[in-house]
Amino acid sequence: MNPLRSVGAQLSLALAVLVAGSLGVVYLFVVPSLERNLVNAKLSQLEHVAPDLRQQLVNDQLGIHDPDFVGNASAAANARVVLFSTLASAPSPTLQAMADSRQGASSADVEDDPVALRAATTLQMQHGTLSRGDERFAEVALPVEDGEVLLFSASLHDSLGNVHLVQHRLLIAGVAALLASLLLGFGGASIFARRIRGLERAADRIAGGRFDEPVDDPTPDELGQLARAFDRMRLRLAHLDRARAEFIANASHELRTPLFSLGGFLELLTDEELDDETRAEFLATMREQVERLARLAGDLLDLSRLDAGRLRVEREPFELADVARGLVEEFQALARTGERSLDLELDGAARALGDDERALRIGRALVENALRHTPPGTRVVVRAGDGAWPALEVEDDGPGIPASELGQVFDRFYRGDGSLASGSGLGLAIARELAERMSGRLEVESEPGRTVFRLLLPPAEAFSRENAVVGTL
Repeated sequence: MNPLRSVGAQLSLALAVLVAGSLGVVYLFVVPSLERNLVNAKLSQLEHVAPDLRQQLVNDQLGIHDPDFVGNASAAANARVVLFSTLASAPSPTLQAMADSRQGASSADVEDDPVALRAATTLQMQHGTLSRGDERFAEVALPVEDGEVLLFSASLHDSLGNVHLVQHRLLIAGVAALLASLLLGFGGASIFARRIRGLERAADRIAGGRFDEPVDDPTPDELGQLARAFDRMRLRLAHLDRARAEFIANASHELRTPLFSLGGFLELLTDEELDDETRAEFLATMREQVERLARLAGDLLDLSRLDAGRLRVEREPFELADVARGLVEEFQALARTGERSLDLELDGAARALGDDERALRIGRALVENALRHTPPGTRVVVRAGDGAWPALEVEDDGPGIPASELGQVFDRFYRGDGSLASGSGLGLAIARELAERMSGRLEVESEPGRTVFRLLLPPAEAFSRENAVVGTL
């Protein structure tokens, strides 16, 4: 794999780009802003002291004479002070230095100073920055009297030197931060990449049908949560794989037993001289085996139709009380044969919205489950009741379902442990899917001595509301 396409390289580059972008923003916006603030601060300082010093100069011209004015003004303003006179005879105003705080130095470098010329022209205070040679200056100029102009020029060398120092250190820090971000990003991303590769190997193992090795990552972050989800999936798939193998074995047994039985009875009926009573007994047993095969085939067919979405479910009002009566009548003989009592309890008509044939199919699965998984002497009650959601309940006082198995009773191919477990493990799974297709739900509550399976369906009034909505469209 190309190293640049790895997660570590991509995260490192992303982190480096983020750091470089942040430093670029600082370098392009913060540093120039700092420079402007320093320059403006210097100009503000000169503008603050300039009027007072000009007033001292005016007073000096009125008689309070101070021959060292420009020197004192320079010390007060911390800037070079130059006093100009304006030559009015020239075609445009020109300046001639009368006094310069830099004693003994030439004033030629400031005699064409643009800030001072603007002040002489506009007769108003002016300020600005300019460069002389390799050095920048902040300047304030203001007119005095009789065409005189007072110029304050302060070097920005120290202030801008601090800015340049910041820029230099920022560049050094930026390069160091980029290198650190690349190293730390790649190191951290490599750790995550190893964990991701571990999840990838685990996914390959699970895809290959190897469910024995757990997916272990104890960290509390998102990858740890993903690893724990993978492990839950592994356990779930392992359970389904075991259930599938058990179902195949069980289905083979369920098919082989009646087929062998039918073959044996057919051979006996063909080869032996049987009396009428024995022949009738054989035929009755054969009929039971055929019904057993038919139930298994029906379960498999219903399951395939549900998966393919070809099982049609009606949505019409019907009474769950009628379904409950039909179930008790249908299974009463089977319950007595197994030494169990089957009782009916009704609480109103319990009008529901759904498919009465599918509801009867669900009820059969619930009653068969109660009669098959409880010992002789158990009382089974089929109950229908009204409520916010009409309910069909099948309750028994058998040993109950272990709490560890309660969440699996509706799983496909699941068959409970113990001597009472039988069947294909499809009845309750099909019942739940049929309930959901009717916009209902199938619930179970169990404790030692009491187990209740409950089918809840929408009330019949929902059918009237649906029709009313359709009628208004």
